[in-house]
Amino acid sequence: MREQVKTAYGGPVPETPDPIAEAHRQWSARWPEHADHMAAVTSVMRAQQLLLSRIEAVLKPYGLTFAAYEALRLLAFTRTGTLPMGKMGARLMVHPASVTNVIGRLERRGLVGRGPSPDDRRVVLATITPAGRALAEEATQALNESGFGIAGVPAAQAAEITAALRPVRATAGDLP
Repeated sequence: MREQVKTAYGGPVPETPDPIAEAHRQWSARWPEHADHMAAVTSVMRAQQLLLSRIEAVLKPYGLTFAAYEALRLLAFTRTGTLPMGKMGARLMVHPASVTNVIGRLERRGLVGRGPSPDDRRVVLATITPAGRALAEEATQALNESGFGIAGVPAAQAAEITAALRPVRATAGDLP
């Protein structure tokens, strides 16, 4: 049997170790001053993969990716159902080309319309259609019922996760 090794990351490494705990153990032996940061980043990256997979599974019956869902939901949140494409990119925190791609796919499905702003023809507006609004509501209900992939995590703990990630976002320049 393998010897149990105590790590600062998460206690003893079991017989079949958590790969991140094992990486932390290896890092601790070589670069102990960086081991906790490596484990934190690797944990966030793995959690992102897991959550995106769960979210995409919930959205698949609706023919939506998470990016498409976010675009529909953002438009549905507005009073008029319309936003400039540039503003959508800023609010969704994605590159303008990504917004163009997602809106193009939604437009082909009749979920969104696209056209020039009457106030400034250089600005392209995206507008949710009634079918897009109905789909956004259905998909939102499914995501809410799924607990956004973390149904087993209590709401208070989910709030703690959000708060714990805020300094990471701030350090990366994601917050004002």
